[in-house]
Amino acid sequence: MIPNVVIGAVLGAVAGFAWQRLVGCSTGACPLMSNPWVSTAYGLVAGILIATSAR
Repeated sequence: MIPNVVIGAVLGAVAGFAWQRLVGCSTGACPLMSNPWVSTAYGLVAGILIATSAR
C-alpha cells in the first residue's frame, strides 16, 4: 500500500503545477506563480502537510 503522505505529495505537486498552468501569473511579477518549479514545490509541501494532519 502507498502511504497517505506519498499520495498527498503527488496530488499536491500536481495541483500546484496545474494551478500555475491554469491560473498562473502571465506577467511574471508574482514570484510564486511565475515559476512552475516553485508552484509545484509549494503544492508538494502543502499536500504533505494536509496528508499528515489528516491522521
